[in-house]
Amino acid sequence: MREVEVVGVRIELPSNQPLVLLKEINGERHLPIWIGAPEASAIAFVQQGIVPPRPMTHDLLASVVGALGRTVSEVRLVSVEDTVFYAELVFDNGVTVSSRASDAIAVALRAPCPIFCADAVLDEAGVRIAEATDEDPAEEEQENAEQELLQFREFLADVEPEDFER
Repeated sequence: MREVEVVGVRIELPSNQPLVLLKEINGERHLPIWIGAPEASAIAFVQQGIVPPRPMTHDLLASVVGALGRTVSEVRLVSVEDTVFYAELVFDNGVTVSSRASDAIAVALRAPCPIFCADAVLDEAGVRIAEATDEDPAEEEQENAEQELLQFREFLADVEPEDFER
């Protein structure tokens, strides 16, 4: 298992499909995981420090865990099968609960707790992203973050409740 960090939520164009991008803390690989819009919002809100007026589902789960006297000690991304990522929430008493990767990441950001990824998952789905060298990395990162935030806001502005019906 390798520890990963959440880089952020991105919107894949032209499909406007949200994904969460993770990166190895002590490595070069990134792990893109395509997720649903509600989970993308839940992750992005925490990263941007946005507190909704009423708790979202992941906020509720974190509150329930705390009210029961437990903590989520870590999240593990344990496998990927046919582009579906499987995760586990690991509690302070050693109990594990199966989870979708996107939900586990949203909970980890609220706990807060570390996120670990199985080597096999990184081997199968991890990618190396080339770094640009002609610009200041901090300036380029800021420009990218602003562009991604704008794209995400445009996506949210156009989304309707019916878009989530199956």
